[in-house]
Formats: sequence, C-alpha cells, structure tokens
Amino acid sequence: MSTIWYECKVKYKKTDENGGQKVTTEPYLVDAVSYTEAESRITEEMSAYISEEFKITNIKIANYAEIHPFENTDRWFKSKVSLLAYDEESGKERKSNMYLLVQANDVKEAFDNTVSVMTGTMGDYTIPAITESPIFDVFPYFSGEEGELEQLEKFNTLKASKSEVLEEVEDHMEFVIEGEEVI
Repeated sequence: MSTIWYECKVKYKKTDENGGQKVTTEPYLVDAVSYTEAESRITEEMSAYISEEFKITNIKIANYAEIHPFENTDRWFKSKVSLLAYDEESGKERKSNMYLLVQANDVKEAFDNTVSVMTGTMGDYTIPAITESPIFDVFPYFSGEEGELEQLEKFNTLKASKSEVLEEVEDHMEFVIEGEEVI
C-alpha cells in the first residue's frame, strides 16, 4: 500500500513579531489512509502546537510521489522531475512527470537535494522546475524515530479495518442472459 499524502489547511490566530494577533491559514501535510483519518491526525498534531482554537478549512490529496526531509533545513520545495523513456513502437521519447517534496534552505540546495534523491535512478530524468512550496510542515506516520511502536500498531489497525470493509462488499446482482430462466 503506497502512502497517500493529504494537504490540510489550518486556520488559527497567530502572534506576530509585534505581539499582535492575526488570523492565518497554513497548509500542512499528513499521510493517512482516508480523509477522516487525515482530519483526525492533523487535529491531533496541531493540538500540540496551538493552544487556542483552530479550524481545518480544507483537506485534499496532494500529488507528491515522495517526501524527502533533510537535516538543518527549514523550507519545503516542490521539485518537478521528468522521467524520460524511449517508446520503441513510435520511436519517440516520452516524458512522465512526478513531483517530489524536498526540504532545503534555498532553491540551489533543493536542486542538489533532488539530484541526491534521484541518484541510482535507472532511467534518464530532467528537473524542469523547482518552486518553494507553501507547505508549512509535514507529519509522516513514521519518522524513523524510536518510540513509534504505538503509532505502527494504530496504523496497522486502521489498515486492517479498511481492508475488512472492502472484503465485506460483495456483488449480489444477478444478470439474466436472454433465453435463461430466473430461479
């Protein structure tokens, strides 16, 4: 099962440099198995950072193929990577695009980090665009840190319950083929 990333916009009052309060909306990224779980996870994560009231204004599936955090960086960049493949039937080169979310301090570092992530890729690729992403922070299920056993158990329980629901759905429709009798 591949990771599905959900972009969640959270609206809350933020204290600015002058000590004043202003309402701001910031996008965050969580991985989840459904919209409902994404809402639950972003609520849980934001409760740890925001002591006042906040509102989730939007949740949508993000189109990132992969997320790559890097140490000592503070901003997220969206890297467009075009994978090049040769179509033997038509004799033409085909491109398929994917988007990576890469953490870096500036565009040059984002380019370097994208190249390092793509190291070992079998096919040819180009990086036609890198833009700073508005994503404020990313909350993955597993960050590789110790003490995530509880989170893993929670994930496996959710995953199992989702597959059970899918298994329960059976097709009970009957089709009558012309000339056959219905019993």
